Amino acid sequence: MSSQIHIAAQYLAAAGISFLPKKDDDSHTNLGFNSEKGYLETWPLNDQGCKITFDYLNFALHWVANSTVRLSILLDGKTHQEVVSWMESLATTLGLKNPFVYKLHYDLPYDPITNDFVFRKPSDDVLQELLEQRILAQHVLEKTISSSSLTSDIRIWPHHFDIGAFSSLKNKEGVAIGLGMAIPDTIHNDYYFYISGYKGHDGIDTTGFNKLTLGSWSNEGFKGATLPIKGVTEEQGVTFFKEALAIFKN
Repeated sequence: MSSQIHIAAQYLAAAGISFLPKKDDDSHTNLGFNSEKGYLETWPLNDQGCKITFDYLNFALHWVANSTVRLSILLDGKTHQEVVSWMESLATTLGLKNPFVYKLHYDLPYDPITNDFVFRKPSDDVLQELLEQRILAQHVLEKTISSSSLTSDIRIWPHHFDIGAFSSLKNKEGVAIGLGMAIPDTIHNDYYFYISGYKGHDGIDTTGFNKLTLGSWSNEGFKGATLPIKGVTEEQGVTFFKEALAIFKN
């Protein structure tokens, strides 16, 4: 049922595509996460700082202005066309110059979303679990970045739906680090933390790296370290990242 969340997040990405200046790195499409409210959220869409958000526990989209919810749509039972129509009317309400257009320039790992696609709200337990995973990842990344002399925003990329950060390493010229939490894929069948190093555009070979206390190194396809998050505490997540970072810095 987590696919329902991934699909719902695309309306936020489409808002970024529709309303914000295009950036070469595609960052106008990425999303923030508000761990206090349990929201995915767009970048500010107008001069007043209005955002479109996805509310995990209520399975809803909100228009938020000055931290206050102004308009909402509950997604359960709504068709894709109904949600697009709501977004179109919202663009008019916000006085945005461009119309809302649901047109993605990347593929999702699902069948194409047609106008008659119907959202089905996952159970409260599933929504709570998915929200707690996002909160865990956000807090772990915040603590890792602040304690490791890294400089990066923490953003969710709508196509892969990972939450991640990317930073150059100080005193390690030409080396950068990507770290975050990914959704289940061919590497792991559950949500997992990941970290990888890059020299230019090339992944750094992890062969011969010291064993980690938590998680493991990989050098086949993905070059880096991973740790499935099931049962992992915030402290353990930070430990995983800091141990791997120390190895990349050597």
